[in-house]
Amino acid sequence: MSAIQTPNGYTLDTSGRRVVVDPITRIEGHLRCEVNVDEQNVIRNAVSSGTMWRGLEVILKGRDPRDAWAFVERICGVCTTVHALTSVRAVEDALGIRIPRNAHLIREMMAKAQQVQDHVVHFYHLHALDWVNPVNALKADPKATSALQKAVSASNPKSSPGYFRDVQTRLRKFVESGQLGPFKNGYWANPAYKLPPEGDLMAVAHYLEALDIQREFVKVHTIFGGKNPHPNYIVGGVPAAINLDDDLAAGAPINMERLNFVRARIQEMVDFCNQVLVPDVIGIASFYKDWLHGGGLGALNVMDYGDFAKVPYDKSTDQLPGGVILDGNWDEIHEIDLRDPDQIQEFVTHSWYKYPDEAKGLHPFDGVTEPNFALGPETRGTRTRIEALDESAKYSWLKAPRWKGRPVEVGPLSRYVLAYARGVEYVRDQVDRSLARFNELAGTALDTKTALNTAIGRTLARALEAQYCADMLVDDWNALVANIRSGDTATANLEKWDPKTWPREAMGVGTHAAPRGALAHWIRIRDGRIENYQCVVPTTWNASPRDAAGNIGAYEAALLETPMERPEEPVEILRILHSFDPCLACASHVMTMDGEELTRIQVR
Repeated sequence: MSAIQTPNGYTLDTSGRRVVVDPITRIEGHLRCEVNVDEQNVIRNAVSSGTMWRGLEVILKGRDPRDAWAFVERICGVCTTVHALTSVRAVEDALGIRIPRNAHLIREMMAKAQQVQDHVVHFYHLHALDWVNPVNALKADPKATSALQKAVSASNPKSSPGYFRDVQTRLRKFVESGQLGPFKNGYWANPAYKLPPEGDLMAVAHYLEALDIQREFVKVHTIFGGKNPHPNYIVGGVPAAINLDDDLAAGAPINMERLNFVRARIQEMVDFCNQVLVPDVIGIASFYKDWLHGGGLGALNVMDYGDFAKVPYDKSTDQLPGGVILDGNWDEIHEIDLRDPDQIQEFVTHSWYKYPDEAKGLHPFDGVTEPNFALGPETRGTRTRIEALDESAKYSWLKAPRWKGRPVEVGPLSRYVLAYARGVEYVRDQVDRSLARFNELAGTALDTKTALNTAIGRTLARALEAQYCADMLVDDWNALVANIRSGDTATANLEKWDPKTWPREAMGVGTHAAPRGALAHWIRIRDGRIENYQCVVPTTWNASPRDAAGNIGAYEAALLETPMERPEEPVEILRILHSFDPCLACASHVMTMDGEELTRIQVR
């Protein structure tokens, strides 16, 4: 046995069979996972490697801070808008800019619409196939599927046997054509799949429904931000003018007709979350009642910065309040200071970057993004065809962020643990009702901590957050219309738009409860230009490699102790990793402002 004890309490055994999954599909970006399984096919060691570099922090150096949002928004086209929002918040924090109430509400609506759309897409199109066997749906009885649908969600209007018979006919034509598309190469014969055919047919029907309706949700971005993906922002507010009496031809993009269009989209979100998404997650989970794996750090250390304030700049009104919980102690919540160099640090001991002293972490204000690609001495294979990484050396393009030296999990599960522990009434009611419904359907008696601290609990938290955001959108819309009708039509504060009004040096940080977790951007401004810019994205926290002390991150911790039915068909690895909704940062060549290439990185 070659067992290693990590400082954060995990035992890693690097003996046994090495299983490699590369690339992990149904995610954004490039992720490799390696695990060691013992003779009972239980995972005893896990290695998470981000395999491509984006380098946008380097691109931003020397640029105008007012333009930063347009660059960083291109980090990702899946969670579009979140980096732009976080960026303008960072610049506004640095320059002391306070945005109008209308701008705050519009930004909130854009963010929450993204949250709902992203969570719907994640569950149905990225994660559901880890639990749902679409080929098995061909065996379903449409009448029995109708009965199951009514049991899972009696309020869903699409529940007739004829509806499911039509879906099954469409699916059969699709399968018989041999063009399986996203259903190709699935492990459909693996006994890890537990749903009855009727459950599979119901889920496939909603997979197809979600493909259509998610496009409607993001039209909120086109109204307020001009387009999707990558809607427009502006430092100081939003770029859309308001005139309730104007028609579109007169030049005001926000009038009452457009606001009513947004309200209709919000109602669609509310209905879909209530009638389809949340009941589906609970209903499907009830067939996997014994699959209590994948908790990892989510059972111990969770973090979020807090977001969705009702009142601008008043953290006390955050509807999902932040903080840190350590060692599973929900009775003690630590507060976060994002400017404290002893709280937030990134390490590169096991990352393909170079620091002056790699035994120490750096606060993002002082962050360095200098690539240093090299394979460890125990790596098997070649630079272009790696067979097994050496986790004792550098093995990932992701840095290792830590809070006071501790690895933490971020994401909807973390936000829900924090909100539940803080006594947020809406969240407590959601969680308690959902768990009671799960126990009723599954015939179990799980408690809150046991249920939440699993891959399934992580997925449930994401669905509940979508439902919460949809309901918050209704309140935001009402508040926006009321504020406009009171005579306030301001959408931007441009008093400090001119760099001549800025201090010679400024530092700021912006945060957002992005769909995948706690997102923050740190900026240093000198003489009107960006001196340093660092993004620490949610997946960097969760998918991080080991740090200088040997602590493992959330992905690696969540995989440990998970039994696998067939290691050559790694359904269980996909379930756990997809429950985090991985979104590794997009890659980019690094160029100077004059087009000169600074560095080129090539990986397989």
